Amino acid sequence: MRLIKDENYQRKERKFFKKQPQLLDKYAEVLTKLKINPFDPSLKMHKLKGELGEFHSCSLRYEYRIICTFIIQNETIILVDIGSHNDVY
Repeated sequence: MRLIKDENYQRKERKFFKKQPQLLDKYAEVLTKLKINPFDPSLKMHKLKGELGEFHSCSLRYEYRIICTFIIQNETIILVDIGSHNDVY
């Protein structure tokens, strides 16, 4: 799988890690797992409902999530948002 981070996501990512630098190693691990198998059970990947129904979410830690869009046909994952559970939902 190929991961795509647009400018908007990169800005959110920088802002998030200014507040949560201790999660950088875990984040690198999660991104690696996403590339290899986005449905690895440890990621707790699930499809969202309602207004965010076109997206999936995976866990960075229990209280932090990464929101992403899958384009399976091109083997691409577009990262959309990162933050606390309350921030991204």
